[in-house]
Amino acid sequence: MGYQERYEEWLAHIEKSDVLYEDLLAIESDEKEKEESFYQDLAFGTAGLRGKVGAGTNRMNVYTVGKATQGIADYIRSVDSETDNTQTAVAESGSAANQKNGSQRGVVIAHDPRHYSKEFACLAACILAANGIKVYTFPSLRPTPELAFMIRRLGAVSGINITASHNPKEYNGYKAYWDDGCQVSADVADGMTKCIEKVDMWHGIKGAVFSENVNLDSVDGLEQEDLFEMFVSDGMITVLGEEYDREYLDKIESLKIHDGDELDLSIPLVYTPLNGCGALPFQEMLRDRGFNNWTIVPEQKDPDPDFTTVGYPNPEDPKAFALSEKYGREFGAELLMATDPDADRFAIEIRDADGNYVPLNGNQTGYLLVNYVLEGHKTAGTLPAKGAMVKSIVTSTLSTIMAEDYGVEMFETLTGFKNICGKIPYLHENNYTYLFGYEESVGYAACEEIRDKDGISAGMLVAEAAAYYRKQGKTLWDVLQEIYAKYGYFAEDEPNLVLEGIAGAERIGRMMKWFRANIPASVAGVGVREVRDYQNGYTDPTGKSNIPPQNAIRLFLENGSWFAVRPSGTEPKIKFYFYSNQSSREEALAMNAKIRDAVLEMIQAVE
Repeated sequence: MGYQERYEEWLAHIEKSDVLYEDLLAIESDEKEKEESFYQDLAFGTAGLRGKVGAGTNRMNVYTVGKATQGIADYIRSVDSETDNTQTAVAESGSAANQKNGSQRGVVIAHDPRHYSKEFACLAACILAANGIKVYTFPSLRPTPELAFMIRRLGAVSGINITASHNPKEYNGYKAYWDDGCQVSADVADGMTKCIEKVDMWHGIKGAVFSENVNLDSVDGLEQEDLFEMFVSDGMITVLGEEYDREYLDKIESLKIHDGDELDLSIPLVYTPLNGCGALPFQEMLRDRGFNNWTIVPEQKDPDPDFTTVGYPNPEDPKAFALSEKYGREFGAELLMATDPDADRFAIEIRDADGNYVPLNGNQTGYLLVNYVLEGHKTAGTLPAKGAMVKSIVTSTLSTIMAEDYGVEMFETLTGFKNICGKIPYLHENNYTYLFGYEESVGYAACEEIRDKDGISAGMLVAEAAAYYRKQGKTLWDVLQEIYAKYGYFAEDEPNLVLEGIAGAERIGRMMKWFRANIPASVAGVGVREVRDYQNGYTDPTGKSNIPPQNAIRLFLENGSWFAVRPSGTEPKIKFYFYSNQSSREEALAMNAKIRDAVLEMIQAVE
């Protein structure tokens, strides 16, 4: 079915009183927008769904959210059926089989402050409950890492978070988790996708998509809010109380390495949640830890789906710190901290030797955290005999050198915390103690009980580190320079090209295909020593890092520099990662810039 036929199908099915009908009429004469909205189904993968809000099969709306949720419900029921058959066989053999099935264990649902996030979360809860699946939800918006924690805490089979993370305001998304507390693996995502594809988008009521196994008579005639309250009364939906928020914060605060008189708790700090979920838990954490000289950016304290004072709410982008810098100068802050709208990403700016605010990239913040965790455990005598850290394949190798210096092994995985935190079971099986995981895109996982990146716990550890070093007469800038001086002067750069829509996706595909067919023998005058193409997976010589297939290429150069290229899995981007190690930071930056410019010139020539 072509995009015009899909468009006409939607016109025929959607009521004229529906706001989506108005969206359809608005693009009737805009062939490009119509094609973008209907040329494909919004892809469901290991990152769930993500797209612009609006009418269309390639957009986030009640029908695409409803279809995905009903598909997940069908997947859980199919797993239940398999479990029931297995338990029956085990019981007949004389063994006990008492574990509750997925429908009884339930699904945890959360949402961020974006347009329609609350409505999509309510819709998902009602669809699952109507399928006989227990639901746990929150009274209002909550951070993504709290959802991840609650899945394991409650023993749930799955989790759903309605969020588009750090994307622009036009976007929303749908993150799907499984019972390990990680975002769904490729196998689970494939199983869910098969179920989603079988769902008839038009079988339901008021955008609530249901499969044939749901009795529509039991839900017909009820508005969504009334339906939600009915399921709450029936016990199918449980709204979690504040005591669960407290458990999440207690878990984070248990990660502290230094405390009390070891810290200068009067250190001046500025924090911004960028109008997202982070304000309440981050402030509560600072109070609990005793910090007494901090402020929050007032214009960005409360939820705002339009991100009016931010624009692009990505803490990786230094422009997101504009207001933080203003208040930082007024407040005399030594450290500026930010989380993204769902509070899983975390970034900082620190003062340099001249007192100017300097944005740190995700690798540099990672260096500080890796150093603080390793140094802290060694000082306390708690560094385990088989300690382990985990990073992605596109994250700087400086942290590997640091870990090895402390006798800790660094493991590599594909990008994404379903992979980084997904390594934890392997570590346990092989008697390693998990200490920390991170990737360059300002994501940090300090707690193995929270199997996703967590901006709140990362913020606590960075603030604690700043207060600890301040007590010693040092700043985070001083510590970063010490790290470079001890382990090597590295430079890091992570540019990307944003290429939206059908044409953008096709061009990214051509870029990757061209690059694979034209691997250079040298870059910026430096010979290529090794090419590592992850298209068919990769196993390192030790056999400990088995990397599944991913559309990514990594080139190692003869002077110790390396770079990687890959398409983003959640955004319309092709991403680049450049790293150089020279005898000074200035030389490393210069070398990195030469390699970056040469590679980007090659890639951008591909039309």
